[in-house]
Amino acid sequence: MALIRRVSGIDTHLTAYDETVCKNFQKWIMDRHAGSKSKFNESQMTWLQMIRDHIATSFHLERDDLDMAPFDSAGGLGKIFQLFGNRMEPLIAELNEILAA
Repeated sequence: MALIRRVSGIDTHLTAYDETVCKNFQKWIMDRHAGSKSKFNESQMTWLQMIRDHIATSFHLERDDLDMAPFDSAGGLGKIFQLFGNRMEPLIAELNEILAA
């Protein structure tokens, strides 16, 4: 992935994919917490970080992944829906796109 990003001109040097995901996640969180926008609470941040880590190693998160480790031990699909409600699906789609960018 890093080689493709370098050859296509997205990056000026080779960067490990997990570093790209972490950098994009940090920027996304900062943008989401800027100004008067609603902020994520501690429980939500824990889940967002688990999603970030999953995308960093698996490149993408599917709804079915939420019933597997490490998500299942934290309450799985039911817990993430409890934390994010109807925003869950759009949030997962946004993270899949933003973090890999």
